[in-house]
Amino acid sequence: MSSPPRQAISVGELTGHIKAVMEQTFPSLWVSAEVSDLVRPRSGHLYFTLKGDDAQIRGVMWRSNVERMKHELTEGQDVLCFGDVEVYGPRGTYQLVVKKIEPRGVGALQLAFEKLQAKLSGEGLFAAERKRPIPSLPKRIGIVTSASGAAVRDFLKAASNRYRGADIVVIPSLVQGEGAAKSIVAAIEAAERLEPHLDVLVISRGGGSMEDLWCFNEEPVVRAVADCSIPTVSGVGHEIDVTLCDLAADLRALTPTDAATCVLPDGRSLATSVTLFRHRLDRSMRQAIDQRRRVTESIMGRPILRKPMEIVQMRWRLLDEYDGRLRRAMLATTQRSGSQIAELSTALSALSPLSVLARGYSVTLGPDGKAVTRADSLSVGDEIETKLNTGRVVSVISEVGQ
Repeated sequence: MSSPPRQAISVGELTGHIKAVMEQTFPSLWVSAEVSDLVRPRSGHLYFTLKGDDAQIRGVMWRSNVERMKHELTEGQDVLCFGDVEVYGPRGTYQLVVKKIEPRGVGALQLAFEKLQAKLSGEGLFAAERKRPIPSLPKRIGIVTSASGAAVRDFLKAASNRYRGADIVVIPSLVQGEGAAKSIVAAIEAAERLEPHLDVLVISRGGGSMEDLWCFNEEPVVRAVADCSIPTVSGVGHEIDVTLCDLAADLRALTPTDAATCVLPDGRSLATSVTLFRHRLDRSMRQAIDQRRRVTESIMGRPILRKPMEIVQMRWRLLDEYDGRLRRAMLATTQRSGSQIAELSTALSALSPLSVLARGYSVTLGPDGKAVTRADSLSVGDEIETKLNTGRVVSVISEVGQ
């Protein structure tokens, strides 16, 4: 009697059955494990082993999910992984395709928050000396927020109730979910390019969970706020919510409504102050006018301004008197000088050689033209000239005696 034919299936069919059973039995699930054999290829994917007390399974996380991680995966880390069990037929193996992974014990977001906070704090990004004062009376205010959210409505309502003298520019952006961080950074950059320039920039959104507000904890957003050329105010969430954006801004507001209070003056108080200053100015002006009036009256009371022609005539009389004195002094001086000149002329005439010649004397000049005073200065044959009172005589010496 022959044996019945054996029923056999192929390896592929067996693997297919196993795959179907595995996928039906284990839909997406959370797995608690320790990370080991972590590999980071250039593709951006992550490959690792998930280890338990007495078992292990290979894990993979594709690049698209890696880019959404809020923290850095490290070797030996205890984690919670969410994903699908996948059977890989060509090798007859199975693995966990991880979609989401977070540290066990401390939430992934909190861990990422603390890690980035420590990093940026070490760079001095949150230092008090970096904080700039917020203008006390801004003319132009920008607010980066959702154009349709409650935050912008709360801000605009509070601003309208508080002070209406400033222009408010809404720069729309995403404030939650994928792409929100890039949108906020782009909005801040757009705000810096606005003309006329903004005096202050508010970054705001309403309350929510830590995950809802996470984009305000992402490094590009925090750095954009810290590096913004415009003084910044962060009003994100409620009073209990603190984001890294709050720490990087020049001023933290508790809510969007509080942000409006922080950047705008109280219109009623401002009006009261203006009235007070106007009264002070009026009083100061009246006092100044009264003082000038008294000075003017004092000047107008002086004699020169009461009877100016009398003063002019008095000055003319003094001028005439001074003119007479000057003329008399000049005449006396001229007469004294004339007498002195006559006396000097008489004395000079008495000493003149011409006067001596008129009395019968003569002057003999030698060959050198100089007066002869000694006979021995001449020689026989020298020609001499004798000057008389009238005329002259030229002689030749024939004899010289002592």
